[in-house]
Amino acid sequence: MVDESQKTPKTYCIYILSCADGSFYTGMTCDLERRLAEHQAGRGARWTKRRLPVELIFSLNGLTYHSALKVERYIKSLCRARKEALVEGEPGILALVEKRI
Repeated sequence: MVDESQKTPKTYCIYILSCADGSFYTGMTCDLERRLAEHQAGRGARWTKRRLPVELIFSLNGLTYHSALKVERYIKSLCRARKEALVEGEPGILALVEKRI
């Protein structure tokens, strides 16, 4: 039997992909490498399946499930210019994202 106190809590990652048509896709996963492979193979999401190839342009790691949900929802609500600022690492938009963690 596994001691519950010795389990490592699962961490999550928020990511942004740049699609072949220039659009962005924002997602959340606990295994970024696997999820990227799924997207590249056309099994990741309907949006990316129709816009291959995709490229990882931003990721934020080490989040709890609930903070990852909040951050994903926030990033999805941003206009394209703010998403681009986030990808470029602009401190102001990064601070707004970090408030949701």
